[in-house]
Amino acid sequence: MNLSYYKQLAKKIRCEILELIYKSKSSHIGSCFSIVDILCVLYKQRINKFDDIFILSKGHATLALYVVLAEFRYFRKSLLNKYGLNNTKMMSHANHKVNGVELSTGSLGHGLSYGVGKCLAFKIKKNKKKVFVLMSDGELNEGSNWEAFMFASHHNLNNLVAIVDYNKIQSLDFVNKTIKLEPIASKFKNFGLNVKIINGHNYKEIEKAINSLHQKKPTIIIANTVKGKGVKEMENKVLWHYKSPDKYQFVKFKKELSR
Repeated sequence: MNLSYYKQLAKKIRCEILELIYKSKSSHIGSCFSIVDILCVLYKQRINKFDDIFILSKGHATLALYVVLAEFRYFRKSLLNKYGLNNTKMMSHANHKVNGVELSTGSLGHGLSYGVGKCLAFKIKKNKKKVFVLMSDGELNEGSNWEAFMFASHHNLNNLVAIVDYNKIQSLDFVNKTIKLEPIASKFKNFGLNVKIINGHNYKEIEKAINSLHQKKPTIIIANTVKGKGVKEMENKVLWHYKSPDKYQFVKFKKELSR
C-alpha cells in the first residue's frame, strides 16, 4: 500500500472541499471531512477497480463524494465550481444526475434499503458485483435501516458492505445524547451481520476491511472517525455540522490542511 499516495490525495480533497464550502457558503464540512479517507481507499481499491456499486446514504456529505468523483475522472473538475449554485445539478445533497452518483440521497434512511435491493437483484442475476453503502451514525435512528439489515441477513446477502461513519456527532448534538447506539457492535451481530470495527482514518485498516468479506453474511464496518478530521478547530465539534467558515477561518484552515 502506498500510504503517501493516500495521505496526499486526502489532503488535496479536504482542501478542495474547504474551498467549495467557503465559496458556496454551504454546510456539512465536518461530515465531509470524516469520510474522506474512506472514500479515497474505497474508490481506489474497489469502485474504480471492480466496477462495484457505491451509495452515499448520508447525502448531506455529498461534496466529499463529488470531489472524489472528479478526482477519479467521472466528470470534469470544472463542474465542481457550480456546487451549491441555483439551476445546477451539483446540488448540496447527492443528485443521481451527476455522473457516478448512484442514488439521490439526503433524507436519511433510504440508501441501505436501496442497496439491499440491488444486492438481491445481483444475486438473482448471478452478478458478482458488491454494493457498498456509506451511512452516518445518526442515520441509524431511522427504523428502515434495521428492517434492511434483517432482510439482508435473512437472504444471506454477502455482496452487501455497509459502512457506518461513526463520528459520534449528529446534526444538533452528540449521538449518545440523542439516541444512544451502544452497544452497536453487539446489535449488529444479533442481526446476523459480519461486524468489523476499524479506525476510519487508517488506510491499511480500511483497505483490509473492504477486501476481506464474509462468504455468507452481509458485512458491516463500524468506522470510528472524527468529525471535521484534519482541522483541529473543527474536530469533534457539533457546531461544524452546519457552520460555514468565515474568511479568517478559511485562510487559517487552508494553511493547516496544506502542511
